[in-house]
Amino acid sequence: MKKVIALLLVSFVVMGCAPEVGSPEWCADMKEKPKGDWTASEATDFTKHCIF
Repeated sequence: MKKVIALLLVSFVVMGCAPEVGSPEWCADMKEKPKGDWTASEATDFTKHCIF
């Protein structure tokens, strides 16, 4: 049970450190991420914030 709680805590900390959608850091991360791994919303956000 302690391992599950520790894993959840680490997950929340990592998620809290993700760059804001549309920021230059987020755009750079998305450029490095394989396009096959993008979700539909990530592709839409990338187009809206990083291309136009």
